[in-house]
Amino acid sequence: MSAPSPHRPPRTRTAVLLAVLAAVAAGLGMLVLVRADAGLTARQVTVGGVPMTEVRAGPPTPGVRRPGVVIVHGFAGSAQLMRPIADTVARRGAVALLFDFAGHGANPARLPGAGSNTSAATLAADLDVAVGYLRSRSDVDADGIVLVGHSMGAGAVTRYAAGHPEIARTVAISLPEAGELPPGRPTELLLIVGGAEFPAFRRAADDAARRGASTGRRSVVVVPGVEHISVLFAARTHREIADWLPGGDGTARPRPVARLAGAALLVFAFGIGVVPLAALLLPRRASGRRPTEPPSDREPDAPVPTASPAPPGSPAPPGSPAPGGTALSGVPFGGLSLLALAVLVAVVGAAVAAVLPTARLPLAVGGYVAGFLLVTGVLLVAGQRWLPGWFGVIRPPPGAPVSAGRRATARTAVATLALTGYAVLAVALPIHLGLTSALPVGARWWLLPLVAGACLLFLLGVELVAAGRTGRHLLVVAVTVVVLTASTLVGLAPGFVVLVVPLFALLLGWQAAWATVLRRYAGPRWLPAVLGAALVGWPIATTLPLS
Repeated sequence: MSAPSPHRPPRTRTAVLLAVLAAVAAGLGMLVLVRADAGLTARQVTVGGVPMTEVRAGPPTPGVRRPGVVIVHGFAGSAQLMRPIADTVARRGAVALLFDFAGHGANPARLPGAGSNTSAATLAADLDVAVGYLRSRSDVDADGIVLVGHSMGAGAVTRYAAGHPEIARTVAISLPEAGELPPGRPTELLLIVGGAEFPAFRRAADDAARRGASTGRRSVVVVPGVEHISVLFAARTHREIADWLPGGDGTARPRPVARLAGAALLVFAFGIGVVPLAALLLPRRASGRRPTEPPSDREPDAPVPTASPAPPGSPAPPGSPAPGGTALSGVPFGGLSLLALAVLVAVVGAAVAAVLPTARLPLAVGGYVAGFLLVTGVLLVAGQRWLPGWFGVIRPPPGAPVSAGRRATARTAVATLALTGYAVLAVALPIHLGLTSALPVGARWWLLPLVAGACLLFLLGVELVAAGRTGRHLLVVAVTVVVLTASTLVGLAPGFVVLVVPLFALLLGWQAAWATVLRRYAGPRWLPAVLGAALVGWPIATTLPLS
């Protein structure tokens, strides 16, 4: 008689394989991020309340002065978003200085009138502090200061250079408008715009070039195939900036996507790592009919059969709530009824959010988004509770009460805390290391639970009306994204929302994928919404400007 096979069960083997793959991807991601810093030194300093990062290729050389480059981010950006440009100019022999405007990144100060012309004075004051600091460095040529800005920052640096003729050269990436620039100033101006950006940015660049064509050197460079954010990571953008530097002596090839590549590997690692983590923390759900599916072997109006109680110690029937978990029964809306409900609540949410107090939270753009998700979530929950008869949808039979022991409850609590912490790490670490600042400072600490609460209510509503079905979940999310985008076109939402919608949609898609994984396990049915609140709420609360 042969011995039993010692191999692992297929499900365990898959979880172990994914755990190994996640560890390898995370290790590669960190290696890529470390190599992105190779040959560079970065120094953190705060001057006049403005946090700055000084980047050099090697330590200062006595008696040698280099060009100094102040690099400025746009609205809802940060110094870390512009770090690849700093790496490029530092490797070309310049001293790069990044800083966070008020209300952005690590700067806890608020930006008055964020997103409007009323913030221009604050932007100019912060920029003046940065220029003054860079000029004070012993190895920086005070006559070779270059300003580089993106979007809102492009407007700030062109205005500053127009009023300070001692600035050697200026680079404006995605300049929003050129109406405030005096003719011929600044004289040395490079204008870069993405080929896939909105036409207004191209018109602004052309207008700025025409205003100074007869008095100075001005060039317009159109980078094909990139839009408002990806223009920052295009190799052509980096080459043009490096060639614009006065007296640069480096020849290193730009690596604009190195940090993004490392962050992408971390996202992949965290994305698949939830599978072995859930397998470790949660029991497997019994196979069988979903608790929200109406039985198909009887007429819809037939009486619901009463199940006999299971003997003590026997496994729970398929579809019953997990020990220690909480049932989140959803009405199985489907087809046109679900689409109609999703459109109705999203449209009402977009309209009501514009007048809610959340729109006045000191979080530019994020206040409206939080209000929109809050109202939409309330209406989804109400629709699941009160509208099934109106839509002609059958309500599933109520589940039997479950008495959870202390041990099961403790396991649920531990699993929820561990997975929620994992979700925060999964979204915050890659964004912070590879894209933009994602650490809460100042008022963000108390705004974070408010925004996460709105996201939680919305995702609970989605889970209810979708009844645990991935396709229906994605339908509701897609309608929400479309309505949020449309609300900017009719003036209900701030115009900047249209630029953050792609990231918002990616985060909701990430949450939907994790929800599909977690539904395989006998954890609380609200657990996917809790993790989703961390995935979506954290970036909203930590990356959008304080106003």
